[in-house]
Amino acid sequence: MTSKEIISLLPYEQPFLFVDSLSAISEEGTTGHYTFKNNEYFYKGHFKNNPVTPGVILTECMAQIGLVCLGIYLMKDMISENFQPQIALTSSQVDFFLPVFPNEKVMVISEKEVFRFNKLKCKIKMFNSNEELVCRGRISGMIKTSNT
Repeated sequence: MTSKEIISLLPYEQPFLFVDSLSAISEEGTTGHYTFKNNEYFYKGHFKNNPVTPGVILTECMAQIGLVCLGIYLMKDMISENFQPQIALTSSQVDFFLPVFPNEKVMVISEKEVFRFNKLKCKIKMFNSNEELVCRGRISGMIKTSNT
């Protein structure tokens, strides 16, 4: 399964798709990128005259690249026209260190910790274009395996 196929299976679309590309994916984790465009809807009010990417959006970007893309890859043998995987976030714990500004490109790296009983848990880190740690944490989700 290619990275373009994985991205096409994501259950998101603009303006809530935070994956531009995947540069690595394996049974053990993913590496992907996203550039926060200066016209993103959330910059209009966060913060007045000094736009900063909200932490909840950074967490969502980490979850989409590091958890959902990996979950789709891990279930690639089950995916068909009749079955599209659905992944729901169950928990997140993220520590933030640096802000992300408009037009900034980030890299997300995830490492699978556990995948059993349809639950995926990953350690995920986000870096800015200077390779500085922006945030890191653990994110978990449940994968729906039936089409009912």
